[in-house]
Amino acid sequence: MTAANGERPLRADARRNRDLVLASAMRLLSDAGGGSGGSGGSGGSPTLDAIAKDAGVGIGTLYRHFPTREALVEAVYRNELTAVCDAAPALLDELAPVDATRAWMDRYIDFMIAKQGMADALRAVIASGGNPYAHSRDLLGSAIRLLLDAGAADGALRKDVDADDVLVSISGVALAAGGPSMREQAGRLLDLLLDGLRYRP
Repeated sequence: MTAANGERPLRADARRNRDLVLASAMRLLSDAGGGSGGSGGSGGSPTLDAIAKDAGVGIGTLYRHFPTREALVEAVYRNELTAVCDAAPALLDELAPVDATRAWMDRYIDFMIAKQGMADALRAVIASGGNPYAHSRDLLGSAIRLLLDAGAADGALRKDVDADDVLVSISGVALAAGGPSMREQAGRLLDLLLDGLRYRP
């Protein structure tokens, strides 16, 4: 049996191993600040062997899922992007729209901080001909639009807000105050942004 995209679906154990590799790669690449070296790594960037060891899998297992370092880095980015976007409807199931929107902003800031840590690794993907950012803006905009529409429907948020404007604003907060030592300031800036989104008769 094949999946809708023509690829054979992963067995549960293979999917678990893939998820373990992605989680370890995300953590190690972000902590090291990324890196553009090959499998051997350079400048503190984790090797693929180190990532496999941290994930508790063999290097052969890693290569079966991700044949190159660039493939792994791109998969890590896309996996984190998907998690951020999927968080929007999940948060709306748990929280009022305003609270869900504010919680999602925090998740996006965390995503942007991790992305900054992977900057060198992502540049290497682009240099190799990949495009990890394809469709990122559309996916993030759709997540924000979902939150804004829910807030407007219950009267808590304005109806005249462009989702792309909100995305650019949160990204600006991440760039200006995205460091770990500035997380408290980032939170205050997000509070100001959310206050500007509130509906006022």
